[in-house]
Order: sequence, then C-alpha cells, then structure tokens
Amino acid sequence: MQRWLVGMAVALWAAGAGASTPMQVVLDVENMTCPACSITIAKALERMDGVSDTHVDAAAHTVTVTYDAQSTSAAAVADAVTNAGFPAREKVRDD
Repeated sequence: MQRWLVGMAVALWAAGAGASTPMQVVLDVENMTCPACSITIAKALERMDGVSDTHVDAAAHTVTVTYDAQSTSAAAVADAVTNAGFPAREKVRDD
C-alpha cells in the first residue's frame, strides 16, 4: 500500500511539473470601431495554439488574453491581432 501511495504522489508531481502557469497580456488595439471588430479579433485569437481566454473591450480599445507561455508569447498574440487588421501593442502598466 505504501509503495502505491508513493507511486501516486510521484505521478501527480510529474503531471504538475509539466503544466505551465497561464500568462495574461493586455493589449492596446487600434481601429476597433464596431462589434464586428471584436468578433474578428476573437476569431483570430481562437486559432492560436496556447490561447485559453480572450476578452475584447471595444470601448476601452483593449484586448485581454490568457495564454500558455510554453505554446505562444505576448508578442505572438499582439502579432495575431495586428495581422487581423487591428494594430496592437502590449499595454504599459501604471505600477
């Protein structure tokens, strides 16, 4: 029984070690003028590997994206939005 518990603990640790912490980036986005813009951006990001969540705020001209850093990067996310026709750059934080 003890050997089984040790084996389970090792398996759970190994599974957790391979998982990455989700990252989040907020982008300033230009040219968002209508609800269709939000849909176009969301669809472009849905096609990206590693993107798990997207929130488009057309009023604030921002897009918040949650992604897996092992699969993509903030720069690649910004490039995808830019390539969809909406120039994007990482928002500067006011820390």
